[in-house]
Formats: sequence, structure tokens, C-alpha cells
Amino acid sequence: MVRFKNRYVLCEVVSEDPRCRQCIEDRAVGLAVREAIGRVHGDYGLACCSISFTVKYLNAYTGAVLLRCRKDSYRLLCSALPFVRQLESRNQRYPCALNTLHVGGTIRTCQKFLIQYNRRQLLMLLQNCTNEEERRCIQKSLLSCSLTEEQSQSGDEEDDDGME
Repeated sequence: MVRFKNRYVLCEVVSEDPRCRQCIEDRAVGLAVREAIGRVHGDYGLACCSISFTVKYLNAYTGAVLLRCRKDSYRLLCSALPFVRQLESRNQRYPCALNTLHVGGTIRTCQKFLIQYNRRQLLMLLQNCTNEEERRCIQKSLLSCSLTEEQSQSGDEEDDDGME
């Protein structure tokens, strides 16, 4: 039996209006990414990327998106992400962009990177605080950033060889 290796691409939804991120669904992100791959790489690229492409995680509040694709075609996916200019959800179009943050071999490595990334963002916010109440709120958020160990490991997280 052959095991197919995957790559996980961690992206961030960047938009001028932060409220539009809360209306976005994972189905809308998947359709927009597939459409961008089709425009940039044609039918061949779309077929290569569609084999195991899924949106594994979407956080509407932070705008973090985790995409999974085959190891062979993750470069096609990453090269098409800058061409996503809008997401359509509930019959409304939201102008936005997808910023690639990290490419990893497992969901766990992407989680670790996302925690460190969020911690750095919170530290930048902490430096820009104007009063003591904001400072205490952000410090509380910083202290709550941690990755807890789970008892059972899933099969998606076995390959931990990072990037090629």
C-alpha cells in the first residue's frame, strides 16, 4: 500500500474590512483557490491540485486558513494563491488576498508556527498599547498561547519532514 504525502499551506486572509473575515466559509475559500489555480495553471494545474486539495482549517476571527494538497503539487498551489482577489460567500463578494505564512509537512508544524506567529503579533500590539487596561488584556492573551498535547495522534500528522 502506498502512502501519499501531503503539504499543508498556512495562509492568512488579508482584507481592509476585518468584519468580512467573519462571513467567510471554508467552501468559499476552496472555490476561490481552485478558480485561481485554473486561471493561472489551466486544466493541468487544476487537475494536479484537486486530487487531495481540501481546506482543513479556517478561523474566521484571525483569518488563518490551512490548506492541504499533495506534496507533488504544492508549488502550483502556492504560486496561485496571490491571484485570489476576492471571496464569495452568501451571495456577497469580499475583496481580500491570501498571504502565505508557512508550508509544512504536518498539521502540527503549522499549528506550532501559527502559535509563534500570533505571539509575535500580540507582542507588537503590546508595544502599541495606550492604556493599562489594553496592556493587561494583551498580556493575558499572550500567556494563553500554548499548544496542548492530545492523547491520540491522527494519521494526517505522521509525515514530519517539513519542506523539501
